[in-house]
Amino acid sequence: MKTSIIKIGNSRGVRIPKALLADSGLGTEVELKVKKGEIRIVTPEKSAREAWMASDTAVMSEKVLGRDWNRPEEDEAWASLQ
Repeated sequence: MKTSIIKIGNSRGVRIPKALLADSGLGTEVELKVKKGEIRIVTPEKSAREAWMASDTAVMSEKVLGRDWNRPEEDEAWASLQ
């Protein structure tokens, strides 16, 4: 598919047709990569922390702690250690 590079303020841009954007699966945030005469638009890579927080296998994750923090069984278990 051919398109034109257009002026947007002091920058330049490319209009991406709605159908093509829908097929790509890209969200609202993208990462631009340049390599040998190509500009690639890709989904941004998650940081190590974001990837860790998204995983269900993380030990002691904030998600798990938030879910388990106020359970009565926890109070009973800690009471026996005091």
